[in-house]
Amino acid sequence: MQHNLRVYNTLTRQKEPFKTVVPGKVSMYVCGPTVYKPSHLGHMVGPVIFDTVKRYLTYLGYQVKFVVNITDVDDKLIIEAPKQGISVSELAERVTKDYIENLKKLSVTSIDEMPRATHHIGDIIDIIAGLITKGYAYPAAGDVYFDVTKDDDYGKLCNRDPEQLEAGARIEVSDKKRSPGDFALWKSAKPGEPSWDSPWGKGRPGWHIECSAMSMKLLGKTLDIHGGGLDLQFPHHENELAQSESFNGVPFVNYWMHNGLMRIHSQTSKIKDAKPGDEEPQKMSKSLGNEIVVHKLFERGVQPETLRFFLLATHYRRPIDYSEERLAEVQRGLEGFHRFFERYERITKKSFYSVATAVGKTDGEFGELRKKFLEHMDDDFNTGGAVGSLYELLSALNRFADAHQLESGKAAAADIATFEQGVLYLRELSHILGVFSQPAQKGKADDASGQLVGGLMQLLIDLRAEARKAKNFALGDQIRKRLGEMGVTLEDRPGGTIWRKD
Repeated sequence: MQHNLRVYNTLTRQKEPFKTVVPGKVSMYVCGPTVYKPSHLGHMVGPVIFDTVKRYLTYLGYQVKFVVNITDVDDKLIIEAPKQGISVSELAERVTKDYIENLKKLSVTSIDEMPRATHHIGDIIDIIAGLITKGYAYPAAGDVYFDVTKDDDYGKLCNRDPEQLEAGARIEVSDKKRSPGDFALWKSAKPGEPSWDSPWGKGRPGWHIECSAMSMKLLGKTLDIHGGGLDLQFPHHENELAQSESFNGVPFVNYWMHNGLMRIHSQTSKIKDAKPGDEEPQKMSKSLGNEIVVHKLFERGVQPETLRFFLLATHYRRPIDYSEERLAEVQRGLEGFHRFFERYERITKKSFYSVATAVGKTDGEFGELRKKFLEHMDDDFNTGGAVGSLYELLSALNRFADAHQLESGKAAAADIATFEQGVLYLRELSHILGVFSQPAQKGKADDASGQLVGGLMQLLIDLRAEARKAKNFALGDQIRKRLGEMGVTLEDRPGGTIWRKD
C-alpha cells in the first residue's frame, strides 16, 4: 500500500506531507511533566499519543528517536517539597518513579531517553551565554532574560504579535525586565532553593531554556517533531522556538504537534472557584483540584488497556472528555474483542496473543478494512478513525465466522485460512495502537473470585444440560432466563455451552 502521511503543523496551521530532516530518520521531542505531584490522567495523554505516533512511523519504516523530558527543578517543586518535609530532589525522584510506572502500565514502551533538566545545567548555561553574545538576551542583577523585541518573528507559533500575547497570558512580573514580555533564562538563587554556579551568580534555569538545551543535546538543532499539550503552545513552546532559532540561526522544528487537553465534567464541587450551575468541561489540572490520579484508577481496578483505548479513541488534536460513563463504555467495547479472542482460540486452537504481526496479501473485505485503518493513520495520525476501523474489522470477522460456521468443526480449510488472514490484520493493527499485546493482567483476588464464579457457572451449565437431557425444558429455560436478567448470556455451541457477562 502506498502511504502518503500528512501531519498537521501548528506553525503553518495546515496539514503537510511528512518529510524528515534526515531521510529515513525521525527526531521527536515531547514535553514531559513537572514532577511535583503524582501523575493525573491528563499527563498520560501526550505520552500515549506520541508513543502511538512512533509506533506508526516505525511501522512505515522510519528509525525514530523519541525523547520525553522531566522538569525536576521549578517553582512548583520548590513550593511543594517543604510541605512534604523532603528535599526537591527527593520529591522529583518520587514523582518521576510514579510517572514512569504509569507509562509502563499503559504500554508506553517506545521512549528512548528521558533527560532530567538538572543533568543539563552546563548545556543550559552555554546556550544562555551564546544568546547574550548574540544580543538576544541580557543579564539583570543575577537574572538573565530573553529580549523578545530582538526576535523579529516572535509570536509566530501562536500567530499573534507580542502585545496580544502579553495581554492574553499571565506574564511573570519583574522590574528587572526591559519589556513585560521578556522571559527568564536564568533566575538568581533565593535562600534555601536549589542553585548552581553560573557567570551571573548562583541560580537555576528558567523553564523554557531547559527544553531547548535537552532537545538540542539529544536530537540536534532542527527537530522533525515537537509535541506537547495545547496549553504549552504559549508561553512554553513559543519561547522555546524563539530562543532556539535565535541561538542556532536555523529552523527549530519542522512539525509542531499539539494534543488536545483532558477535560472533566460534573466535578464542579471539587474545582476551586467553581460557580453554581457551572457545568462546562474544564481542563484537568492540579491547580484546579480536579485531577484524576492515575495510580488510584489502577487501584480501583480500571485496566490500563481500557485507559489507553480511551485516550486513543479521540483524534489527538481534539479535547478528551473524561467521565466514568465513558470509561465504562470503552471497557464494554474491549470486552467484545476479548470474547472474540476466545472465539478465535476455539476455532483455531491457537492464542490470539501468539499471532505474528507480519502481513502477506491484503485483499478481500478484511484487506479493505485494513487499508481504511492505515488511511486514517496517514491522515494526521487519526487514531479515533483507526479505532473505528478496528471495530469494523472485529464485526466483519464475527460475521464471517457465523456465516461459514467456523465453530461447527466442519468448516472448509479455505474459510479457516481467510479467517486467519483477517485475524492477522487485527493483530497487526492493534500492535500499531499498542493494545492487545498480552492478556489483561489480574490480581490474586481477581483470580480467586474468577475461579469461584467460573466454577459456579459451570455448575449451572451442567444442571441446565441435565435438565434438558431429562426433557425438563422449563427448568433449562428458567436457568437461562435468570442468568440473562443478571447480565449473563449462555451460548450453545457444537463443542458445548459457554457463558459471557454482557
